[in-house]
Amino acid sequence: MNLADSALFLMLAVWVKDLTGNDAAAGSVFIFLGLPALVAPLAGRLADAKSRRTLLITGNGAVALVVLLLLFVRGPEDLWLIYAITLIYGAAQYLIGAAQSGLLRDILPDEHIAPANGLFTTIDQGLRILTPLLGTMLYVAFGATAVIALTTVCFGIAALVLLTVKVTETAPAGKTDTYAGIWSGFRLLLTDTSLRLIMIVLAAAFGITGLLNIMVFPLIEQGLGLDPEMLGPISTVQGIGAVVGGLTAAALIKRFDEQRTVAFGVTALALCLVGATAVVIMLPTGSPLALVLVAAAWMLGGFGISWSVVGAVTLRMRVTPPHVQGRTSAAMNMMLNVPQTAVSIVGAGLILFVDFRVLLVVCAAVLVAGALSLSPWRRHQVKAAAETVQA
Repeated sequence: MNLADSALFLMLAVWVKDLTGNDAAAGSVFIFLGLPALVAPLAGRLADAKSRRTLLITGNGAVALVVLLLLFVRGPEDLWLIYAITLIYGAAQYLIGAAQSGLLRDILPDEHIAPANGLFTTIDQGLRILTPLLGTMLYVAFGATAVIALTTVCFGIAALVLLTVKVTETAPAGKTDTYAGIWSGFRLLLTDTSLRLIMIVLAAAFGITGLLNIMVFPLIEQGLGLDPEMLGPISTVQGIGAVVGGLTAAALIKRFDEQRTVAFGVTALALCLVGATAVVIMLPTGSPLALVLVAAAWMLGGFGISWSVVGAVTLRMRVTPPHVQGRTSAAMNMMLNVPQTAVSIVGAGLILFVDFRVLLVVCAAVLVAGALSLSPWRRHQVKAAAETVQA
């Protein structure tokens, strides 16, 4: 499923660019992919109200069929069909993610949640290094049909594999559910003492990553004096850091705890930004050393992303009741993805008027403040919060 996901979304943008020759039309693919975040609470409520295993089977099967509709695209006049399928595809990912979170909670004992999340993050980040390249290579060599076929087969296989999974599921949330309502996932995340600060800090941190997506091009061109194509190698280095971060996250959680692991992750992101800012301010443009140091900083940022995500997701799964896993999963995804998308849009305008070095300093300051706000936490707070929620 991860293989299909990463291969498809980049190909769609490239395909739209080829069909229309318009950069805005191609970029709109990512807007339609991100818009379903606004209905994530509905997806979470549905995931808690139905059998998660059944939802995963039908959801993966439905995505396989919907993606096949892309075969009817013939030219620019069918652009609406690509956008519509992208919108449906994005919404399905929130439903699948919410249902998967609940099913994993039913399958795994507490001590296996962190290793499982670390493994999923490692697989996801590893595939993000390889599959966009795979998707574009298939598209260039054989056209969109090849990527559509790959995506359909992958989601179809996922549905078939899930048919073999046997698990005793938590009973779906009924009318007597204490946490009724589509917004209850947010209420749980923001009223729980162990999750509230983490969610606020991570929402800000992911917003910063959205701004970095815009600033990375002036950083490479103006700060390092290199061609924008260098984004590929730098992104690969970051991906390697994220993969290793996913592999080590469970060990950090076992040695310390979830929120300290998140604190380490945000600290790594802060150091990434502080280091990159210092490099572009202090070293001359075109310095080979500057490229090495920025790449090292970006790798550290990869560690930070994985540690932050695995720590936060593991804590959420552990301290919230099983029958609300879908809602809390969807709420967490929305709280992380919406700021990232919104700040990216704002950043696209800011970068026209504000020097990217100034924005780097602001971003670094926000992340340092977030890291400092998490550092005083202690293990007993997690235990107390977990006992409160379970009671």
